[in-house]
Order: sequence, then C-alpha cells, then structure tokens
Amino acid sequence: MEASDMVIRVIFLSQSMVGVLGNSFLVYRYLLLCFTGIRLKFTDWILQHLIVANFLTLLCKGVPQTMAAFGLKDFLNDFECKLIFYLHRVGRGVTLSSTCFLSVFQAVTISPSGSRWSRLKVKSPSYIAAGVYMSWILALIVNINFPMYITARLNHRNMTSLKEFEYCSSVRHDKAFDTFFAVLLTSPDVFFVGLMLWSSSFMIFILCRHKQKMKHIHRSNFSLRSFPETRATKTILLLVSTFVCFYTLSCLVQINMSLLHTPGSFLVNMASVLTACFPTVSPFLLINR
Repeated sequence: MEASDMVIRVIFLSQSMVGVLGNSFLVYRYLLLCFTGIRLKFTDWILQHLIVANFLTLLCKGVPQTMAAFGLKDFLNDFECKLIFYLHRVGRGVTLSSTCFLSVFQAVTISPSGSRWSRLKVKSPSYIAAGVYMSWILALIVNINFPMYITARLNHRNMTSLKEFEYCSSVRHDKAFDTFFAVLLTSPDVFFVGLMLWSSSFMIFILCRHKQKMKHIHRSNFSLRSFPETRATKTILLLVSTFVCFYTLSCLVQINMSLLHTPGSFLVNMASVLTACFPTVSPFLLINR
C-alpha cells in the first residue's frame, strides 16, 4: 500500500467522522433547547435545514468515498448508486440555498430603519421560509434526471462508454449535451451565489459604517462587540466566506473532471474532499461562535 493511499483513507475517514459528530452535536443542542422550552430564532430554523443538507452530503458522498478508499469498489448496486448520487446533489443544492437565505435574512435584519430593505423586516421570515421550502423542491426537480446517467460499476460491460468515479460510473455524452446539462445544473447555483455575495457585501458595508459611527462615541458600553446582531452578522459572514471558498475550489475541480475523458483518481478524490469540507467545518464554526 502506497503512502498516498493511506493519506487519502485517513482524510476521508476523518472528514466523515468529524463532520457527522459535529452536525450530530448541533442536532443534540437544538433538541435540548426545544425540550427546555427555549424559543429558537429564525436563523436557527434555517440552520436546521443546513444541518440536514450537511448530513445528506456527508452520508451520501463522504461515507461511500471512505469505503471505496479502503478497497471496497463494487459494494453498491445500480439503484443504490443512483440514490446516493441524487441525494448528494440535493443536499449540495440545499446547503448552498440555506447559506444564501441565512445571509439574506441577516442582511435584512441589520438594514438601517430608513432604508427600503427595512420594510421587509416584518415579512422577511415568511418570505425566506417559503424560499427555503422552494429550494428543497427546486433541488429535487433540477437533479431528477441526474440518476438516469449514473450506473453501478458491477453492471457495465462497455467500459469505453462510462466515466468511472471509484464506486459508481456515469454514462458519457457528447460535449454539447454535457454543456447543456452543466448549464441546467449550475443555473440555480449561480443565482444563489450571486445573491449570497450581494447580501454579504451589504452586511460588510453596514458593519463598516457602524464601526465608523462608534469611533465618535467614547462610552465603552457602545463597543462594536456589545451588539448581539453584530456578533451574529460576523458569524454568518464567516460561514458564507468559508462556503464560497470551498465551493469555488470544488467547482474548479468539477470543471476539470468534466473536461477530461477519464478523470484520474487524484481529481476524483480531491473533488470528494472539497465537497465534504464545508459540511465538516460549518458545525464547528457555529459551535465556536
């Protein structure tokens, strides 16, 4: 066994275990708060959807990839391959939309009272709640044809017509179809990332302007850190920046994989590692903050 194989195994196993434990701790904490009768904030409700999406990503991508890294190649049948790839795509889409809605809601919450966005403060929870539910439906519909092109490795005979991904395979198509399929899948992603970047930029602008105002006030009880909404905004900005960083790297690797006729094991493993990074890291960002 090569040292690189051992490193890959340790990385996949660590990601899966740490990610599941971190998200499980958040689930336990929310259940504890519910049983004690503490009223949760609307941002906590959005985070609960994010946790569910994190579990889908880790269980449907991280766990099978870990099993494949330890030498189990053909352990899934055709239906199981289609199901886990489909659920992984759904979880990935909801992770993106939940992070986006979290950023948008916080941007509306901290908007100045005189701005036009302040009018949405009262109705924003109902709007964003509808958006979160619609994002689940959108992810389910957009990725509905994804399982059609996924097959188990143990079923195929014609290797030249398939692109292998460690434990499953996908059917090859011409470049025109692949381009159309890529545009269809990435269109919602582009929308949510753009909305996320806009809301994050707006929050940074509000925080900078607020900090400038606080410089003219010498009383210590008006410190920037003393405002709960400021701390919450910084947490969400940290979450969004972490997501955008991992998402950008993952997209670059996915594009390289789609352009290659036969992607190597290094690219396949790198794509899986980057996909599981945010679901693994995000619970600890929330716990720490």
